[in-house]
Amino acid sequence: MNRGIWSKQWMQQVVFTGPATAAFAIIVLLPFVMGMYYSFTDWNGVAGTASFVGLDNFAAVWKDDGFRSSFSFTIKFTVVAVILTNLVGFLLALLLTQPLKSRNTLRTLFFMPNVIGGLLLGFIWQFIFVKGFAAIGNATNWSFFNLPWLGDEATAFWAVVIVSVWSGAGYLMIIYIAALINVPKDLTEAASIDGATPMQRLRHITVPLIMPAVTISLFLALSWSFKTFDVILSLTKGGPYNSTQSVALNIYLEAFQNNRYGLGTAKAFIFFLIVAAITTLQVWLTKRREVQA
Repeated sequence: MNRGIWSKQWMQQVVFTGPATAAFAIIVLLPFVMGMYYSFTDWNGVAGTASFVGLDNFAAVWKDDGFRSSFSFTIKFTVVAVILTNLVGFLLALLLTQPLKSRNTLRTLFFMPNVIGGLLLGFIWQFIFVKGFAAIGNATNWSFFNLPWLGDEATAFWAVVIVSVWSGAGYLMIIYIAALINVPKDLTEAASIDGATPMQRLRHITVPLIMPAVTISLFLALSWSFKTFDVILSLTKGGPYNSTQSVALNIYLEAFQNNRYGLGTAKAFIFFLIVAAITTLQVWLTKRREVQA
């Protein structure tokens, strides 16, 4: 009897989770394992054979000035983008949890950029920076709109940040809204009666209680920022002079433009370990600050 029940449960698991598990193994696990293997070879991505070169690719990564430069840009971009995306998303959530008549419409409008693909976003904003801002600048004479947004290292960096924040803040806004509407009203009302200011209630009651949402939002923003590729490819192509080249773009160019697939996968494997360590540390630190209502 017990054997029959166990067999039935096993069949149910195979039927319901088997297809998803097989798809995950084929789409994610198999390419990951193959990538690890090719990182120890000199494969060019085309040839039918690949020679084993040991740790030569990993040694070459640390001597690659382009990789170090792209890694420096990615770290700088990630720090700025994570802070601004979460800050804007949180402020939008605070605003749109107030009793506004148009809050549902505004929620939809702020979330819509997240639905648009990254490549399309880059091309749209490229037109805005090059043509739209120039037209506004000529009409108003405001120096802000006349800046070389995609032609200078400093302004190109902020152009990429603006597009990333604009596209990601709406998604994090939804997460923060879900957390804010679940903050117990009696706690904030009691604090208000006791004389706590809105800022004190936000700092000592609201923020501690929404820390699970902060954990998720920080993790997502870190993941998006570290992996940023399509927006940069369509917006600046890594320029000017590779000043906005992210690690993901550097890996792509190494593997598919320079035809050094082994070196590209070695870079990807190193980058994977670094990102995994940083995101794990972030989740551990923010989880420690979570409290129960």
